[in-house]
Amino acid sequence: MIRLLRNQKVRNALLQVLYVGTLAGLVLACALIARRNLAEQGITSGFDFLFKSTGWDVTFSLLPVTANDPYWWYFLIGIINTLFLGSVGLILATIVGTIVGLARTSSNELAQLLGRTYVDIFRNIPLILQVFFWYAVITHLPTPRAAHEAWGFLLTSRGLYMPVPNVSGTALSGAILALIAAAAIPVWLGSTARLSRPVGERFGVQFAGAAAALACAAVILALGRQPDAPLLDFPALQGLNLRGGLRIPPEFSALAIAIAIYGGSYIAEIVRGGFKAVGKGQTEAALSLGLSPWRVFTLVRLPLALRAMLPILANQYVWLMKATTMGIAVGFADFFMIVALTINHSGQTIEAIGILMAGFLTINLSLAAIFNRINKAIALKGNQLRG
Repeated sequence: MIRLLRNQKVRNALLQVLYVGTLAGLVLACALIARRNLAEQGITSGFDFLFKSTGWDVTFSLLPVTANDPYWWYFLIGIINTLFLGSVGLILATIVGTIVGLARTSSNELAQLLGRTYVDIFRNIPLILQVFFWYAVITHLPTPRAAHEAWGFLLTSRGLYMPVPNVSGTALSGAILALIAAAAIPVWLGSTARLSRPVGERFGVQFAGAAAALACAAVILALGRQPDAPLLDFPALQGLNLRGGLRIPPEFSALAIAIAIYGGSYIAEIVRGGFKAVGKGQTEAALSLGLSPWRVFTLVRLPLALRAMLPILANQYVWLMKATTMGIAVGFADFFMIVALTINHSGQTIEAIGILMAGFLTINLSLAAIFNRINKAIALKGNQLRG
């Protein structure tokens, strides 16, 4: 026995077993104490409540929902709402951050000043204050009778109303996926190594792929169109409210705008740092080869800057996804608010919080895994950014 303890590997293994066993014992003891306390208070633990009717409704849902639906369906709605809000917020924040970041790296002094001012202002105002500000702005817009109208869009204090195709929900979802594919296919065809054709000669293949995806979207919309109905359903005033079209509620709009502006200020600094990381040697070498400034930007500076900023950008995206929990401040039915309402109505605090933690852990780990995979795929061997 003493001889075994003298072995470094054996001692390390025993220490690891002792550490894991102690940790497992603490977790088990906490679970037993919590179970005993819940039993003394007459609170039933378990996940049977997931199959009971909620008895309450939500104000925003991408899926059909009624007050008789079970809790597990509401949790699914909350996760989908969170993913939808997070996706819209990340896309808008990326657009805003890219524009401001490019302005900060521009040679134009006015653009640099405007970009720096934007970052200094919006990065130092707490996100929740920006959510409250934009929510107050939107809810103080004109009433439906005095709505601002442009090209079929109506902007009111009750939200933004916009035309929507008269198609079934399934067909609309399929068309949206086809449109996403139309944007993703050319990018993939332009960067994949599976095609023998040189990268600069793939425009025809990229155009054909995008056209095929757009054609699929058109066919899906045509097959899913509701009979005896116009192609588009426009919102119109009926009584004291607007009917028809698609309504984007103020809660969602305020959160999307706040996340886009606040997140864009951080992404702008990431973009600026990524372009600053590209050495002058690569740019000067590209210019010496006779490449135009635009081709230098697209073929040299942008790819190298993207490789430098992607790891930090992934962390920022994960943080912004967690920032969707601010929805509870304005009454948006995201995952966090659904869990909070579940605790108030069912009393299953530990189970609901456990589901909340598992849900966000799954979302954020999946997002991090996707970006890690992209980062690994585009990474260069060695340090290629040194000037």
